[in-house]
Amino acid sequence: MAAGSAAGTTALPAYFEFEAPRDWRAIDFISDIHLAPTLPRTVDAWREHLLHTPADAVFILGDLFEVWVGDDARCLPFEQECAEVLAEAASRRSLAFMAGNRDFLVGSRLLRETGVMGLADPTLLDAWGRRLLLTHGDALCLEDTEYQGYRAQVRDPAWQRDFLARSLAERLAIAADIRQRSASRQDEAALYADVDAGAAVAWMHAIGSAELVHGHTHRPGSETLAPGYKRHVLCDWDLDDAARPRAEVLRLTRDGFERVPPTAAGA
Repeated sequence: MAAGSAAGTTALPAYFEFEAPRDWRAIDFISDIHLAPTLPRTVDAWREHLLHTPADAVFILGDLFEVWVGDDARCLPFEQECAEVLAEAASRRSLAFMAGNRDFLVGSRLLRETGVMGLADPTLLDAWGRRLLLTHGDALCLEDTEYQGYRAQVRDPAWQRDFLARSLAERLAIAADIRQRSASRQDEAALYADVDAGAAVAWMHAIGSAELVHGHTHRPGSETLAPGYKRHVLCDWDLDDAARPRAEVLRLTRDGFERVPPTAAGA
């Protein structure tokens, strides 16, 4: 991996580059799984896909967990179960994780113990000569100024040190309160803010990529942002929603992108 940066009004943050091994045949991209013990069908589908996908690698672009308050949370039963799935899957194929707005406190300890590669946000992926800009997406939702202020606060290293110094029980209580207030705000807004197209294109131009892959907005699909610049938005997962169950994988092969359902055992 090599670090880089670019300057400008919508400046591309410091980023990393990753070149996919030439013998890889397929890469899966997923995000916004929101793993929680209250979503058993979603958890089961995620587990089966990680363990049985035919892809050589799975890139998780944020919000794997509904909430993650620090790597010591792995001592909790559900979090330990998820960590065990990550470790088993990482023993079978390459796994990479990029922090989202709900699990930005996933740290080096969890990644090291599970064998998952950490990805900076953003990351430039070079796969078979195709240059892809990968990001969770929340940093580009500039219209949501209230969230951007919150994001700047919680991504500050000093804030994180102070938060992680609290007891696990206190952190869990704080996180539950934040999630409750955020859910109420989302109900009022009806939809997540979308990424700013101009800022996204500026990032892509600065990094030398014609394609963007991101999650966060819960608006799956692919579209042209500007001539020569295209984005692919990942699907959020919720198979426990009886009214609108959903789960989808964006798969890249040498032939291009395709959207496929999660792989099940024996498939």
